[in-house]
Amino acid sequence: MTKISGIFAASMSVLNSDLSLNVDKTIEHAEKLIEQGCHGTAIFGSTGQAQLISISEKIELLNKLSISKYKEKHLIGTGLNSLSETINFMKIAVSLKLNKFLIMPPAYYNYGDDEVIEFYSKIVDTVPDCKIILYNFEKLCGYKFSISCVEKLVEKFPNQVVGLKDSTYNLYENIKIKNFSIFPGSELKLLKSLELGCSGIITATCNVTAEMSRKVYDNFFSGSEQLLNEKLCDVRKAFDKHNLISGLHTYHSKNNNIYKNILPPLRLLSKNSEKELLNELKDLNFTNKTPLAA
Repeated sequence: MTKISGIFAASMSVLNSDLSLNVDKTIEHAEKLIEQGCHGTAIFGSTGQAQLISISEKIELLNKLSISKYKEKHLIGTGLNSLSETINFMKIAVSLKLNKFLIMPPAYYNYGDDEVIEFYSKIVDTVPDCKIILYNFEKLCGYKFSISCVEKLVEKFPNQVVGLKDSTYNLYENIKIKNFSIFPGSELKLLKSLELGCSGIITATCNVTAEMSRKVYDNFFSGSEQLLNEKLCDVRKAFDKHNLISGLHTYHSKNNNIYKNILPPLRLLSKNSEKELLNELKDLNFTNKTPLAA
């Protein structure tokens, strides 16, 4: 089994003015991130507003993604609380030869490791032809993976549970599992994580830093001098001062108005926050046109 590794963008969803999903432009956005340097993308992660997009729209995208030129390079986020809906969505994806998934435990309810193991067990038992990247983000779902929980899941499902996205950052420095992919969720952790033997990153801001992130990644493995990592981290810090989804849509909307479309309760940055972000990026001499720039 080939280990999943590299720079992955948590790709944005592109919406029409009526807030329906623009399937073609969402796929185009993801493909252009790959052309800018990403090894792949995560479709329908939290950055892609997955929890707010209807299942029917997601299925429509899966059908078109399955015939896209980079179909093998995408992870599919489920973004669903319901176990049965998650399983049904995965079955459709697998039938379309899309079998790599990014799955977070359900939000809102209180539970522990045993319940999480049961949740993923029911998924794998029903959809065995899958590769799952566990999504560790306590801020969003209320649960934080332990090393023990991850180890038990990998031991139980070595062919299905193949990686971890760590956006809580309690695991990536300490977990050591052979042939298991570990991805911190920020460019701030990229260089350090590579030094620790991690696999890359899966991050929202690769929607703007794809090229720089890829160069830092490639320079690490070639042993070249790291001339861009400081700037890469500074760009991430600028976005981190704001809601990431709002900041990314606001930033990209400067080149293409379609990015102004965002699903409530999310919204674009306020004028003051927009000015702050754009001025900080200007001071960093950072420019990067949206993948869908006209």
